[in-house]
Amino acid sequence: MHLPLDAIPDLSDTQVIVYTEYSGQAPQVVEDQVTYPLTTAMLTCRNRAWCAASRISACRSSTSSSRTAPTSRARLARARISQRRARRLPAGVTPTLGPDATGVGWVYQYAFLAKNYSLAELRSLQDWYVRYGLAKAEGVAEVASVGGFVKQYNVVIDPQRLRGFGIPLSKVRDAIRASTWMWAGAPSSMSEFEFVVRGRGYLKVSPTQKIVLKNEGGTPVLMQDVARIGTWARRAPRPDRAQR
Repeated sequence: MHLPLDAIPDLSDTQVIVYTEYSGQAPQVVEDQVTYPLTTAMLTCRNRAWCAASRISACRSSTSSSRTAPTSRARLARARISQRRARRLPAGVTPTLGPDATGVGWVYQYAFLAKNYSLAELRSLQDWYVRYGLAKAEGVAEVASVGGFVKQYNVVIDPQRLRGFGIPLSKVRDAIRASTWMWAGAPSSMSEFEFVVRGRGYLKVSPTQKIVLKNEGGTPVLMQDVARIGTWARRAPRPDRAQR
């Protein structure tokens, strides 16, 4: 009866958010090649308003309907938008739908505190273990991760060495992509046993350093000759998508 509480009602409209990543591109390039064709393709969905914003390496588009719209209408809007496909998007660019709820629709918040773990390890624990267990709870629409550091692999290229060997930047990108692909061959039957030939292409620091970029007179030019490879933990972006 006397416990002070702060109740934050969900005052936002029924929203559907489309998030698209275009890695390594400037905001103007993202606007011209991703945001504009994506937003114009979604205009055929009958919603009240569309809002789009472009930034470095990504764009965020959202549509809203009436606040009094039922949940079934929101689900119908998500289904219709997921069926739309924007044409003329760059290769490798795939739009994804955001969670069901909005930023003010949080119902519970928790934090990881541990002295023996770094922020990157805590974020990995949250993203790969805890969130999936909580997502199975009844009534949970989305478990959003906020804060911490996300582990990633970085290849820092020395442009002077790259020019000295006469290797274009596109060849470095293609070599890394080719070395991280998983592949499998057809099954082969031997002595009443079936064998499947496959190759593992998960990215690791040591094998990536040995990727061959060029052969000069029988001497290979390796990735470690033109770049520095390692793992970094980048700060997680702000949760600008709809969350619950």
